[in-house]
Parts: sequence; structure tokens; C-alpha cells
Amino acid sequence: MDYMLSEELIMIRDLARQVAQEKIAPVAAHYDQTGEFPWDIMNTLAEMDFFRIYIDEKYGGLGLGSMGLVLATEELSRACGGISLGFAGTALGVMPLLMYGSEEQKQKYLPDLADGKMLAGFGLTEPNAGSDAGAVQMTAVLDGDHYILNGVKHFITNGGVAKFYTIIAMSNPQKGARGASAFIVEEGTPGFSYGKKEDKMGIRASATSELIFEDCRVPKENLLSKEGMGFLIAMKTLDHSRPGVASQALGIAQGALDHAIEYSRHREQFGQPISSFQAIQFKLADMAMRIEAARNLIYHVARNIDAGEKNFTKEAAMAKAYTADVAMYVATEAVQIFGGYGYMKEYPVEKYMRDAKITQIYEGTGEIQRSVIGKALIKEAASKKT
Repeated sequence: MDYMLSEELIMIRDLARQVAQEKIAPVAAHYDQTGEFPWDIMNTLAEMDFFRIYIDEKYGGLGLGSMGLVLATEELSRACGGISLGFAGTALGVMPLLMYGSEEQKQKYLPDLADGKMLAGFGLTEPNAGSDAGAVQMTAVLDGDHYILNGVKHFITNGGVAKFYTIIAMSNPQKGARGASAFIVEEGTPGFSYGKKEDKMGIRASATSELIFEDCRVPKENLLSKEGMGFLIAMKTLDHSRPGVASQALGIAQGALDHAIEYSRHREQFGQPISSFQAIQFKLADMAMRIEAARNLIYHVARNIDAGEKNFTKEAAMAKAYTADVAMYVATEAVQIFGGYGYMKEYPVEKYMRDAKITQIYEGTGEIQRSVIGKALIKEAASKKT
């Protein structure tokens, strides 16, 4: 379909597709098997200005906003959902700075982030604060010109490879969620170290690890916005990032469909390609319809964000929840089309199936998204009655 993309956005999409096909696809299986972080790909993306896409021109970016990020993430994920996450996870870590950073903070960090000189991460999740993001236990105590951070962050994307982290901690625990604050923490800050690197089912090329803070002294000027804004910053960040996670799921789904179509054209049974069987055609049709519906939803949300829409929480949750389910459905059907070969690691679709699953879990499970959507619908209905 023609989505009426600008010339710049078409260029980004086509360039990302080229990188995915030429650079990522040939090494995706290797990084999945080894669990190594794909620094060579990240360096290539930096050289080709991918980290500039979502950063304002004022700070060395391209200013292509959410739509640019969505298009690039989709195409990169089409080749490997894990490798693409080094790029997309950096955008997640940078979003709080883009939205709530002071001019001094932006001038200090954004140019280097745009150059791809450093990756970023976002630290919200803790061992006892997953879906219940308001249960954060990490503390931040003001001590003169520094905050002292203590606690552990868990399952952090780009953990151990990023040099810039946005961390949510409780500066006033008595206030509950309203006592949370957001901080910029640089790698190498005394008292900040890395815990274990997780051994994951899917997205194995993505680094996921613990962040440990033991009397970590963070300069006062690294506070984002002001004290008590942490939970709001986290929720607004997730609103903006969920179309990005959805685009990762979309790319995984599209990649699985691509492989399924190609396999069906060449795999013969009963003397003919299996693509000639109606059962296979119906599967491919259902996969393609759901993918296109998801793409429409994601692009619509991204365009609304870039147009300055203020309230898109419900729609972002819809895009994330729906597309994650589509990715899992399409990847599972692709494995079915491949039959026994689909279950084998020497064929690509079992990896797509493993990679798809996490999109239903992180940055808010499908159940959490449905709770967000349901509450929004009820609130909208109540407001129309008054």
C-alpha cells in the first residue's frame, strides 16, 4: 500500500531494508547462536546516521520523529528482531531526555547519541516491579550536590553495552508513585555496576542485564525535570516507545511471512509446490491481512504523535498489543508451513517464533495493554455522559 511517505521517510525505509538484507540477514543466525552483541552492525548503523533519525535537528539529528523510528525499526527487525533492538533500545533510553531534559542536558548528551558514539538504556523494571511499575524500590537520596542511588534494575535492554541510562528511582518513597524521579546515569559512575547477563529464549543478539547501584553518586544536575516526575516520565516514555515495540513485532511478522512465501514456492509435496494448495494460500492470506492491519494501526499512531497529538495512550497500547499478537500468530503459522523443517534451527522461522514472543511481554504485557485500553474506553464513555 502507498502510505504517502515523504521522500526522506522513503529513503530511511529503503536504506534500512538494504542494511537488513545485506548486513543483518547473513549474520542473524550467528548472533542468535552465540548471544554476542552485534557491535559491527551498531557501528554500521551509526556510520549511516540511523541514530540521528528520531533526534531533533538542533542536536545533530534528522528530526524524522516517531514515523522515522518506526520505519527503520520495522525494516531492521524484518531481518533480526534481536539485532534491531540495539538501535530501538537506544531510542527508548533517549526518549525521556528528548521529552523532559533541560537544554543543558540535551546539549551535553544528544549530539553524541545522534553520532552513535554511545548506546542508551532505560531502567524501570526491578525484580519486584515488572507489570506493577509503581512498585519501584530503588531509592535516590539527596546528599548535597549529589543523589545517592541504591537498588537493582532487572531485564534492562542494552544493559552492559550502553553508556547512557535513564533510571527511575524513589526520591520520596512516602509519596508512592508520586515520589519517583528520573535520573541520567553514565557508565563508569562510582557505585554503578552490571549484574548477570540474561540467557534468553529469543532476541539473543540483544544485551539484557542487571544494573546494580550501591551508594552510586549521581550529580544533582542529572535529575530529569524535577523530583516527583519519575513515574509520569516513565509512563509518557512508554506511550512513545510502544509504537516502536509494535514496529519490531511488525518486522518480525513480515520477515516470517517472507520466508514462508518463499519456502512454499519451492517446497514440493504430492508432485507440486505447496503454494498451490488452498490450505497454504489461506494461511498466507490470513498472515498478510493481519500484518497489513497492524501496519496501518502503527503508522496511524506514529503520525499522530509527530503531528503533536497529546493523548494517544490508548492507541499506542492497541498498536503494541495487537501487533505483538500478530507477530506470534504469523511466526507460528510460518513454522507450520515449513513443517518439520520449521522446527529445526538450520531454517530461519523457529528463530522468528522465539523472537516474536518477547513482544507480547516487555514494555507492558498484552494483559497490561488491554487493561490500559479498557480503562481508557470506560473513561471516554463516562466523560460523554457528563
